[in-house]
Amino acid sequence: MRYIDFEKVMTTQRMGRYLTACDGNTRKAMTLYRKNLLLSQELFTVIGCFEIALRNKINEHYLTKIGNDWLQFAVASGGMYDNTSCSLTSNAIKDAIKKLSTNYTHSKLVAELGFGFWRYMFAPHQFAGAGKTLLQIFVSKPTSTPAIQYNNSYIFNQLAQVNKIRNRIAHHEPICFIPFQSIKDTQYVRVNYSVILQLFQWMNVDESALLYGLDHIHSVCNDVDAV
Repeated sequence: MRYIDFEKVMTTQRMGRYLTACDGNTRKAMTLYRKNLLLSQELFTVIGCFEIALRNKINEHYLTKIGNDWLQFAVASGGMYDNTSCSLTSNAIKDAIKKLSTNYTHSKLVAELGFGFWRYMFAPHQFAGAGKTLLQIFVSKPTSTPAIQYNNSYIFNQLAQVNKIRNRIAHHEPICFIPFQSIKDTQYVRVNYSVILQLFQWMNVDESALLYGLDHIHSVCNDVDAV
């Protein structure tokens, strides 16, 4: 496809960042756009596997600590999320239950709730309200030091990074640039990828085996760098 036709589909505004990053080389700009799509697909797959692993670990933990249907119990009158400090979490659960209606099961409810919801399990009020035990899912997490506290706030912030890049991909925003600049760079992806791998390892999940045949992040990053 000629660049002029490619640009008509993708718009001048959208392609401007790619064109700037490639010093006006239209062929390279189209190549970079396609490589960014491939990188987004690769990373979204990895994040998807991580999200499922994380929510399942959280669910298994609270099934043991609180009991069956713990999410429904949490938003019942007097439940651990039945307060103004946890209103967003409570509303998310109630909305999901309403959406499921007669198809409700606890497993379907767990699957219905998004990445942002599970991240907020480590927010101060949600973490405290559920008994401050959730860090136990990270069985191989390092011991805190005076310099770094590997507490719920640390996990919350790590998950926020992953959630942010996940949302960029979901909204078709590029991830092959330095954030907010028109400079090609894969460090943003590589850093987030390393965070995901680290959290997998802290949960004692064999990420190499889990992602076998799916994980080509470094290879695609290298291709982006080579454009």
